[in-house]
Amino acid sequence: MSSRFDDKNDDRQFDMKILIDSREQLPFHFDRYGVDTEAVCLPIGDYSLPGFQDRVSIERKSLDDLVGCLMGTNRERFERELCKGASYELFVVVVEAGFSDLIHGHYTSKMQPRAAVQSIMAFTVRYRTAFMWTGSRVYAEYITYSLLAKYLYEVEKRYKAAM
Repeated sequence: MSSRFDDKNDDRQFDMKILIDSREQLPFHFDRYGVDTEAVCLPIGDYSLPGFQDRVSIERKSLDDLVGCLMGTNRERFERELCKGASYELFVVVVEAGFSDLIHGHYTSKMQPRAAVQSIMAFTVRYRTAFMWTGSRVYAEYITYSLLAKYLYEVEKRYKAAM
């Protein structure tokens, strides 16, 4: 990954621990970012921060997993999670693929790309959920780290302003 994406050069310094859902099958390790991690059972999503598990959550999806969540009973379960996430200050689905991969049907499901796109657009509107298309697993890890770090920074800034 290019050094321009390396937050180690960021002038903000704070300790950070990332919580990883114990059910996450392919967890990020965040080795590049100098943060501690801990496996816990999260109420929703795959990644969060200690003390903020009910306010911030990141859901990681491979493209095949995401498209699989758009059909049948998987869709019902996924929509329940998105509905819960809508009450969070930050809930984002980070996809380890580019949007063009979805449009061009670069997944194993037989679901038509147009139907998959329309489902995701409906979820975005219905549940106010952002889907971040990262292009790769490496960038998905970076985006996940960055979202959690920026959330923590903003909370810290609000806290200091209240003092």
